Amino acid sequence: MPSLKDLKTRIASVKSTRKITKAMQMVAAAKLRRAQDAAEAGRPYAERMQAVMARLSASVGGSDTAPRLLAGTGSDKTHLLVVMTAERGLCGGFNSSIVRLVRNRVEALKGEGKTVKLLTVGKKGREQLKRDYEDLMVGHVDLSEVKRVGYANAAEIAADVIARFDAGEFDVASIYFSVFQSVISQIPTETQIIPAKFEESDAGDASTLYDYEPSEEAVLEDLLPRAIATQIFTALLENRASEEGARMSAMDNATRNAGEMIDKLTIEYNRSRQAVITNELIEIISGAEAL
Repeated sequence: MPSLKDLKTRIASVKSTRKITKAMQMVAAAKLRRAQDAAEAGRPYAERMQAVMARLSASVGGSDTAPRLLAGTGSDKTHLLVVMTAERGLCGGFNSSIVRLVRNRVEALKGEGKTVKLLTVGKKGREQLKRDYEDLMVGHVDLSEVKRVGYANAAEIAADVIARFDAGEFDVASIYFSVFQSVISQIPTETQIIPAKFEESDAGDASTLYDYEPSEEAVLEDLLPRAIATQIFTALLENRASEEGARMSAMDNATRNAGEMIDKLTIEYNRSRQAVITNELIEIISGAEAL
């Protein structure tokens, strides 16, 4: 049984931990508000870009003059998986859920005899995947010094991926991230970016005819890199909001757990203290009676 001093020290330690987790929860809540606003503000632009690219790709997707980023290499032998996770931990299962999705995909591709390569964005995903797939890693993007993710960061990642594609390093590229729904709900998601796939989101525009100058192929050639960068930027924004939401929820749970532990330790401390006092009283009474 722990002594009174040990219990008192442990209670003080748990109280200090509760102060830290409470502060981290408040910081995550403030960051979540900004990250959520940024993610929601970027969705309309991403959806409209998706609609325009879907209409253009539907027009030229089957032609011989279709851009290579849209048509692909004609093979799916080598896959590049771009894994986006957080730079820091203490955010519940946010990082693990994305890594779990990637692991399942890697094993499925290996089972089909495909070659897999990994490009990580975020330290935590890299640390987890490195244990089993270090030989598959071809690059890493460090965003630990970036306070607020911008389009320039996404453009750099997109340029790197496109350069690898032009060099013939892979045939298919997909990004893995988490879509923010709420503080307690973040959905791990896989999206193929090369060869580019676009789904028409606005059915009302499907029947509208457009004349393009220059040609549709030329417009696609110019817009495809921007569309890929936009998809990556959207993923980064969703990931940042998901990370802060998961961290806020995790720190809230940690704070409540610390409070429950303090209550249990306090009860145990009081009981032990009462037992010590009772023993001392018994000794005093016994000594008085002996006299």
